[in-house]
Amino acid sequence: MQDTPPTPLGAPEPPPWRVALPRLALRLLIVAVLVYLIHLLMNWAMMQVDLLDEANRTLAFNAVILVALIGYALLIAVPFVPAIEIGIALLLMRGAEVAPLVYIATLLGLMIAFTVGRQVPLVILRRTFTDLHMRRASRLIDAIRVVPPEQRLDHLRDALPKALGLVVVNYRYVILALLINIPGNALVGGGGGILLTAGLSRLFSYRATCVTLAIATAPVPLFAWQFGTGFLM
Repeated sequence: MQDTPPTPLGAPEPPPWRVALPRLALRLLIVAVLVYLIHLLMNWAMMQVDLLDEANRTLAFNAVILVALIGYALLIAVPFVPAIEIGIALLLMRGAEVAPLVYIATLLGLMIAFTVGRQVPLVILRRTFTDLHMRRASRLIDAIRVVPPEQRLDHLRDALPKALGLVVVNYRYVILALLINIPGNALVGGGGGILLTAGLSRLFSYRATCVTLAIATAPVPLFAWQFGTGFLM
């Protein structure tokens, strides 16, 4: 899906809260239902393993771990989901041997969110900001939309206070890595929301983002792989 032709949208006028709140609630409800369904699926799979005899339990348990990793990759791509707790649970459940798989699943999930963001028109992000009555952010999206992609970094730098603009533009990948690792980042969208927004902004390249995430998400799985999961207890 490509961005619509860059035509000005006019001054963003937030809708009344009686209109905006139901739309926001519907979006959150969809996310909550997806998370709940994946949670139910993982619990059902674990119960099925408990019903098996000892001979078949190990193979089935490994299958459940694989399903959990896939579910984890999908969950971490969903905004406002603190999926890192699922990754830690997987590390505690299977120990250091599963750490490389948790790392790969984390990287895959975040890149899924980034890719989705790159494919979504900027007008959708603008609509969300407008519903939240974030007028300044909506105006910034309007301004970015009408600027060619190769000039958007310069425009963002000029739109922000001088010192802040230089930091945000020149060190945006460092800031992205820090946001991914900040405890409690679910309050600002979680890993999925952060990467979705990064993709929507069109200010991050695929290759540099992948390298950034590969480095930013490595410490915990790497430490668990090398030294065990005792530090997570």
